[in-house]
Amino acid sequence: MSFEAATAEAMPALATLQEQPRVREFLQRAFAQKRLSHAYLFVGAPGSGKIAAAEAVAKGIVCPHGGDNTCEDCIRVSRHTHPDVHWYKPESVTGYLIGQVRELIADANLAPVKAQSKVYILDRADLLRTEAANALLKTIEEPPRDAVFILCARSTSTVLPTIVSRCQIVPFRVVSDKDALAAVLRATAASRTEARIALSVTHAPSRALDFLASPSREDVRRLVVEAVGDTVRNDSWDVLGNAKEIVAAVKIPLGVLQRVQEEALEAHKDFLENKTLKEVEKANKRELTTRERSGMMEALAAAESLLRDVLVRCENIAEPIVNEDVADVVDRLASRTTTRGVLRSLAAVQAASDNLEHNVTPQLVMETMLLAIKEALTCPPLSR
Repeated sequence: MSFEAATAEAMPALATLQEQPRVREFLQRAFAQKRLSHAYLFVGAPGSGKIAAAEAVAKGIVCPHGGDNTCEDCIRVSRHTHPDVHWYKPESVTGYLIGQVRELIADANLAPVKAQSKVYILDRADLLRTEAANALLKTIEEPPRDAVFILCARSTSTVLPTIVSRCQIVPFRVVSDKDALAAVLRATAASRTEARIALSVTHAPSRALDFLASPSREDVRRLVVEAVGDTVRNDSWDVLGNAKEIVAAVKIPLGVLQRVQEEALEAHKDFLENKTLKEVEKANKRELTTRERSGMMEALAAAESLLRDVLVRCENIAEPIVNEDVADVVDRLASRTTTRGVLRSLAAVQAASDNLEHNVTPQLVMETMLLAIKEALTCPPLSR
């Protein structure tokens, strides 16, 4: 592998890892000494910067300028469109599909398209189940000379031990709320309140930046705030209507993605076999489902954030609320309910999250949650 240009002084891409100084210094040394491993296992809590680090490493590998963060190659890595940097995430509710790993293995045995090496980034590697993990293990044990694998997981205990033993482990510390907020404020012109709201919904600086750049995602948060804020005075029919509106808003960006998928499929259908076409259609459908679930999780996080602020008010805690832009909604709910009611509402949000994980339809999840919140916030604490 040739990484001559990737020295510690010539890697602006790694500068994005300010919240993980030890990781940044470790990777700088690896590039400077030309001692990159063929396989890394990045471990840490969600939002600790594992994916950002994987992106930075990928830039350092495929960029002819050693990860300058500005050239076409680096930009394409950021946009997930570089032909030699492949991103993977679980395509089913239970984890990675064996077909995904077989696709990766087949591609790894091909020569790079543009760069001297290829990079394979696997998010949530802890969801590599036995068959998929064993298939990947064989490739990591005897890797192609021009391939680097970066697996991201929450901890080593959730990854197949034989895979762990063949990867260089890079631990990521938990990023404090203060550091996460500072990272968002450095990277955007958002106000402090906007940054705190984005972090409360996404739980990670990188995803918070994406949220702040997406009017449709901010609109979902607005609808959730309105729906939860109105539960105590709306009837059940209105609550169901609000649920329908939220789910429809979550799906708006998916319509654009679906059109892109359909156009790409139409352009290539004459060159693909029927079996391949069906596989592509299934993969496209899985991607839409995954993104819808991600959008729904953000909606639930927005509801949880609002309710936590209501709890702060009910308990008279002397600290600023997160959702300062809707302080009137927070105060109105706090004046109409009790601590017990808010705690039961938060439990309803957690139950909704669990239901999504078990593949319950988004519409039913949102309806059930909002109705449960309405009951929790309006029922007197001693009525049961």
